[in-house]
Amino acid sequence: MELHITGDAAADQLLTDDAFALLTGMLLDQQVTMESAFAGPEKIRTRLGSLDPVAIAEHDPAGFVEVFKEKPAVHRFPGSMAGRVQALAETVHRDWNGDAATIWTQGDPDGAEVLRRLKALPGFGEQKAKIFLALLGKQCGLQAEGWREAAGHYGEEGSYLSVADIVDPESLVKVRASKQAAKAAAKSAK
Repeated sequence: MELHITGDAAADQLLTDDAFALLTGMLLDQQVTMESAFAGPEKIRTRLGSLDPVAIAEHDPAGFVEVFKEKPAVHRFPGSMAGRVQALAETVHRDWNGDAATIWTQGDPDGAEVLRRLKALPGFGEQKAKIFLALLGKQCGLQAEGWREAAGHYGEEGSYLSVADIVDPESLVKVRASKQAAKAAAKSAK
């Protein structure tokens, strides 16, 4: 498995190699471009020297906000998103022994259980959890029984609805087009 989400080789390699980085990128994926969100973990790692959940959870909160503010910013909302990343790191440390991958591997869970575990994480609502589950299944080799069903329409083959479907520049264009169509439809429905 090799992810190609950000257009930056180092950021994509970190997402490929580090489950917590991938989880953090998904958390950051709101009100910024997907590429920017998923490049965030590499910025944090570079600035702190580590992306270890314990180190992030125990970092001084005000200092962690400064890490987010440093140019180029990790996120356009540095205060709130720094707090969410620290809450996620604390949860991964406390509930999953510091290993984010155990969220989707421990006890050989089925797709519905992985979805439940993801939704229990700080900052992960229904939609974000389903998108991340689809990303795990489509690109990260997740074999959990029923993951496609649990991920809903994000799990459908060839759907091009989310980051789960981005494997190259062409698929990025298709995902962007579907997101713009969904926004236009939502706007006209108001």
